[in-house]
Amino acid sequence: MKPLVVIDVVGMTPALLPHMPNLRALGERGWQAELGTVLPAVTCSVQSTLLTGLTPAEHGIVGNGWYFRELGEVFLWRQHNRLVTGEKVWETARRAHPGYTAANVCWWYAMGASTDVTVTPRPIYHADGRKSPDAYVRPPGLHDELVAELGAFPLFQYWGPTAALKSSEWIVAAARRVLASHRPDLLLVYVPHLDYDLQRFGPSAPEAVKAATEVDAALAPLLADAQAAGATVVALSEYGITDARRPVDINRALRRAGLLEVYTQAGMELLDPWTSRAFAVADHQIAHVYVTDPADVPRTRAVLAELPGVDVVLGRSEQAGVGLDHERSGELIAVAEPDAWFTYYYWTDDDRAPDFARGVEIHRKPGYDPAELFFNPDDPLAKAKAGLNLARKKLGLRYAMNVVPLDPTCVRGTHGRLPDRAEDGPVLLCSSPQVPDAVERTGRIAATDVRDLLLDLQGLADRG
Repeated sequence: MKPLVVIDVVGMTPALLPHMPNLRALGERGWQAELGTVLPAVTCSVQSTLLTGLTPAEHGIVGNGWYFRELGEVFLWRQHNRLVTGEKVWETARRAHPGYTAANVCWWYAMGASTDVTVTPRPIYHADGRKSPDAYVRPPGLHDELVAELGAFPLFQYWGPTAALKSSEWIVAAARRVLASHRPDLLLVYVPHLDYDLQRFGPSAPEAVKAATEVDAALAPLLADAQAAGATVVALSEYGITDARRPVDINRALRRAGLLEVYTQAGMELLDPWTSRAFAVADHQIAHVYVTDPADVPRTRAVLAELPGVDVVLGRSEQAGVGLDHERSGELIAVAEPDAWFTYYYWTDDDRAPDFARGVEIHRKPGYDPAELFFNPDDPLAKAKAGLNLARKKLGLRYAMNVVPLDPTCVRGTHGRLPDRAEDGPVLLCSSPQVPDAVERTGRIAATDVRDLLLDLQGLADRG
């Protein structure tokens, strides 16, 4: 059985491939297809579909986060694999081929997964509130080997205003190390660099071409190692990013309508999901809107339908038609227009914004915040403050990285809705010369069919 390397190059599209010669060569040796993604086209949902062959309505990952009704809390970016319903591709492979081994380098929902090797970002949360860069690694001995060779996982280059190529280079180096030392039958690798600058600058900017060139060059050593190991390589993306021009304050609209409530502590306004009649969990171009009383659904829907930047509003019946009707989904789902995206903001006065709003706080904010990729352009001392805080961190002192802007107009790229043009959507490249019949006919592969493709590439049929 040939080993299989699956590389998730986030944001890769047919439009950017001319600037990515190493990846483009995969399709030239083998084949290339449009990848029909799922709604919502966001990381956690799409990756879960790729690995299970199920829709979000079936595997339950309805976004990068949702309202946990049983806890009364909004959580994004949870990490445990038990949240994903369904058999993963390596589990299916093991039934067909006992002894099959799998390694996951930074694909999501890695913790608690049944892979043989796991590398995933996991900061050290110190007792005094400090956060230090690190990763969760199995087997445990591999952690110290990676740190000794590569240094600590570069968490602050993985996300936030200083997110950069360095984190993707670390991931690629770790994947090369795993491929050489553990020789897994399946190696999953997640490479996020392209995603950052596409959101910062938009796909039409010169910086998008630069980022595409950089990530392609960073992947060249891994692609060479995979070819030398006789591995089949699949490179794919979860979504394409389109130009963003209009942030939509969906929660502020619900608040103006008297549907969303807040509570106050230390002069800060905090979302009150327990008493709100309706509120939204914003996630790029998708917002799950949770409505406590069914009687409020028509009014809430009317508020959303009248909000500029909202394309469609999906009730339960419409959600079923797009594979998104799950108990974790909102009673309503708003989909933004192509150039619009949803903020999570719910306060109406920035002086009353919670302290975490100005920081990189992916686990505290009740929605996704792409402004975390920027230093506040209105604060000329933002970078200096960040440097001072890093110095405080090195001295073991507590610090708050309050450098993120509250003006979302700096964001230039977004995703989440289904693509309007194939050249702006996700793509799949495969080094194998054998083209599946369906791809030969249509030039397209559905995200729900990728799991079976991966099994077929190794001669492993799903035996049910």
